[in-house]
Amino acid sequence: MSDEKRVRDDLIIYAAGEIHSDWRDQLRGHLEEFGIDTYIVGPQEVHDRSDSVGEDILGEQPAPVYRDLMGARVNTLRTRVLMQRADVCVAYFGPKYKQWNTALDAGAAIASGVPLILVRSEENVHALKELDALASLTVETLEQAAQAVAYIFE
Repeated sequence: MSDEKRVRDDLIIYAAGEIHSDWRDQLRGHLEEFGIDTYIVGPQEVHDRSDSVGEDILGEQPAPVYRDLMGARVNTLRTRVLMQRADVCVAYFGPKYKQWNTALDAGAAIASGVPLILVRSEENVHALKELDALASLTVETLEQAAQAVAYIFE
């Protein structure tokens, strides 16, 4: 196996963003078009599992607020471990859903020194201007994000 192929295969992308649409599959598809085969990791994509994991591990909680808090702690553990192992973070701010977790994960990437590719539409320029200023690169499409990752290997 060539060194370039090994590096490509070992690249880990943390995909920060909502878990309700197929945007991660779209990103994978674009990466494949550019000949990039990487590991893509991110938050738990099964919403019910993400919500229940605290109780699944720690047992039933006395009130819904504690169920949420314990789930958040386990999910934060997952995010921290995977983010620290990531080579780059692609943070996708799509057209739908509230994006608090995306912003949190993007900030964690920056704080951890993980290069951030921010994907946001033109309509979100103002709302994300501070995050944009800290990102390694800001693009408008997942295809552009994939092109940027592919460029690493040119």
